Amino acid sequence: MEYNIAFFANRSDAGKQLANRLLYLAKHDVVVLGLPRGGVPVAFEVAQTLKCPLDIIIVRKLGVPSQPELAMGAIGEDDVRIIDSYITSLYRITDAELIAIEEKERTELMRRIQCFRGDLPRLSLKGKTVIIIDDGIATGSTARAACSIARAQGATHIVLAIPVAPPSTIAELRQDADEVVCLYTPESFLSIGLWYADFSQTSDNEVITLLHQAASEQAFARQTAQGK
Repeated sequence: MEYNIAFFANRSDAGKQLANRLLYLAKHDVVVLGLPRGGVPVAFEVAQTLKCPLDIIIVRKLGVPSQPELAMGAIGEDDVRIIDSYITSLYRITDAELIAIEEKERTELMRRIQCFRGDLPRLSLKGKTVIIIDDGIATGSTARAACSIARAQGATHIVLAIPVAPPSTIAELRQDADEVVCLYTPESFLSIGLWYADFSQTSDNEVITLLHQAASEQAFARQTAQGK
């Protein structure tokens, strides 16, 4: 059956496959943004192939209390807040429940900003083509919030790039991004992890290591270019 097929060995493999589809952007003024944690290893491979800067874009999903994996919205940097009124109505989410979950996730949002970026400067998106990458998308709430953040920061062209997502979600996300690139859109989606042979959790340390490696390589490339 379709859902027994793993399209990707791991997130690194997914990133390499995705990078091949994004080669047409190599000559543009591009910044790649990974959604932590799982989107960063994918984004790292894309940034390596396109030889462009890598940063993160911090978004937190607001999960339904009885079903935390189901997003009823998302929050992000710059006070971006996306609420899915259909889901909140369907699950009869009260204002008090929404506020409690948002406060909890905002605390984690701030922790991640400090943990992942540390002393690394936040890259400017003004006038840039921005590629927003995750390891997969289910409902799309976090991706929509990420697009809103990038737009607010001055990105002129937003490409949402993901290895796998359900076709219905991709259709909806075309309203938020200027382009949506998705390698696979299986009808029987079920969950992101089913399409990876290895979908083990990405650690904070792995995210930090990849960001610092990318920043060091970019700094070296700039120094080399200036020395010519």
